Amino acid sequence: MKNYDPKIHHRKSIRMKGYDYSQTGLYFITICCQHRINLFGEVVNSEMICNEAGKMVEKWCFELENKFPDICCHEMVVMPNHFHCIIENVGADLRVCPNTENLGEHVGEHVGEHVGSPLHTIVQWFKTMTTNNYIRGVKNLGWQPFDGKVWQRNYWEHIIRNEEAYNNISNYIKNNPAKWGDDMLNQVE
Repeated sequence: MKNYDPKIHHRKSIRMKGYDYSQTGLYFITICCQHRINLFGEVVNSEMICNEAGKMVEKWCFELENKFPDICCHEMVVMPNHFHCIIENVGADLRVCPNTENLGEHVGEHVGEHVGSPLHTIVQWFKTMTTNNYIRGVKNLGWQPFDGKVWQRNYWEHIIRNEEAYNNISNYIKNNPAKWGDDMLNQVE
């Protein structure tokens, strides 16, 4: 058995310490394919042309709002080896006991608590569904095999703090295919 070295195995979190990612807000996420392998199509004349796998990723993006009714997906793009999306967590006001009559002194403990879908749960579900679907595509439809995982272990997220940032990020996503030649993600690790 190998010796465990915490300096080697400890992964530093990229999340903002103490930030509640289930609260109402806008988040720009990027999820990359393992080893940045192009699995989802190609960019031709500054336009992303999704293959069947890329269309499958789009389909699961559209399903996010059905699975998590407290989110709204804004601008998104599937690129050859990654996926960008702006996710708005609109939060939820779930009431454990909506009928507070005759509940006595414990009413305030569970009523009106904010419970939204945490961003990591949304991303985890998306990765799971797309990976399972991709595996079926490899087995049944001849899709390009992958090495170990479809997606990298983590993902990037950025909290969108104002309208100017939202507009800049939205434009970045829309223009991503046109700038593919210069994209830092357009390289195999």
